[in-house]
Amino acid sequence: MDDRPYRRFMPRTVATRALGGRPPLTALTPSIDMSTTYARDPDNGYSSGHVYGRKDNATVQQAERQIAELEHARDALLFGSGMAAAVAVFTALPPTHIVAPRDMYWGLRVWLHAANRYGHEVSFIDMSRLDEVRASLRPGRTGLVWIETPSNPLWTVTDIAAVSDLAHRAGAMVCADSTVATPVLTNPLLFGADIVMHSATKYLNGHSDVVAGALASADRSELWLRIKDMRDQQGAVLGSFDAWLLTRGLRTLDLRVKEQSRSAALIAERLRGHPAISAVLYPGLPDHPGHAVAARQMPGGFGGMLSLRLRGGAAAAITAAAQVQLWRRATSFGGIESLIEHRASIEGEGSPCPDDLLRLSVGLEDPNDLYRDLADSLDLLTRM
Repeated sequence: MDDRPYRRFMPRTVATRALGGRPPLTALTPSIDMSTTYARDPDNGYSSGHVYGRKDNATVQQAERQIAELEHARDALLFGSGMAAAVAVFTALPPTHIVAPRDMYWGLRVWLHAANRYGHEVSFIDMSRLDEVRASLRPGRTGLVWIETPSNPLWTVTDIAAVSDLAHRAGAMVCADSTVATPVLTNPLLFGADIVMHSATKYLNGHSDVVAGALASADRSELWLRIKDMRDQQGAVLGSFDAWLLTRGLRTLDLRVKEQSRSAALIAERLRGHPAISAVLYPGLPDHPGHAVAARQMPGGFGGMLSLRLRGGAAAAITAAAQVQLWRRATSFGGIESLIEHRASIEGEGSPCPDDLLRLSVGLEDPNDLYRDLADSLDLLTRM
C-alpha cells in the first residue's frame, strides 16, 4: 500500500486519470458497479460502507469524487438531471427570499417564477450590476443568491467574488451555475461561492449521451446536508451506467473545453463586422461588457458558447440556421458536435431572449470549417 500523502494534481491530470480524490485504481478504466444492494456482515454491520444502491453506488461516488476534486470542493452529489440538481438547492431551503439573475437558463427561470409554492420570494435582477445586487439583498431575510455565469444565452458575466462578498455580508449563501465555464475555466468556490451547480449533460459529459446534474459544496453546511438527505429520500439520483459514461466524458474535459474555447474565440472575432450581424455576444471579445471580469475569473479561456444577433430579425435568424451544413440544429450544448439554435423558439412565449438571436455551441470540428459554414449562410442573407 502506497502511504505517501495525496498530492493535488492539475485539473487536466485529475480529469484524465479519473482520480476522483483518491489514488488511481488498478484498472485503467473504472468498472461499473451495477448492484442495487449490498450484503451485511455476520455481525449485522456493513464493513464495505455500502448499504443500498440509491445512495451508495460506487460508480456514482467515483464520479462525485472526481467532480469534487475538480471544483476544489469538500463534497459533490450527482442527480438525474441539471434541473434536478438546481431545484434540490431551492427545495432544501426553508421559506426565504432568493435573488436570481434575469438572464439565466430558461427552464430554471420558469421554475423560480412558481417558487412561492415552497414559500420563497424571488427577486430577478441584473446580476452583472453590483448596485442592483446590493439593493436587492435583505439582510436577515435573503437566504440565497443564485449566480449563472456566463449566463445562457446572452453570456452575461457576473463577478462571483464581489457578489459572494455582498451576499455573505447580508447573511445569504451563494450558489453558482458554472455549466458554461466548467471547472476548467472557473472554480466558483475559490471566488467565494458556497455551492457550484452543473448541468453535467453539457460539458462535463461532453458527448450528448447522458442527462445528469451535479452539485459541489465548499463545506458540509446545514443546507448541504438537507440537500443530500432530500436527494436520497426523493430518489433523484443518477444511475450507475450514466455515472460511468460521465466519468468517461470527464477524462477529456480539459482538452475539449480548451479547444472549444479557442475555436469559439476565433469564430467570434472573425464574425464581428459581418453585415448580416448586429452583435456578436461572447465574453472573450474586448468590447463585451463583462470582458474584464471574465478575464479575471476565467483565466483559461472564455468558453465554447456564443450568440449572434441578426439584423433581419427572427426570420433572418431562422433562415440562417436552416442554411448551414456543419452546424446541427438542436437544443443543448457542450458536446463534441457544433450546434446552432434559434433560442427564442425553444423558450416560447414570455421569453426575454431576443427573437433575432442564434445560440452557438462550438464543438470539435475544425474552426475554419465552422466559420466558413456560418459565413456562407450569412452571406446568402445579405444577397436575399
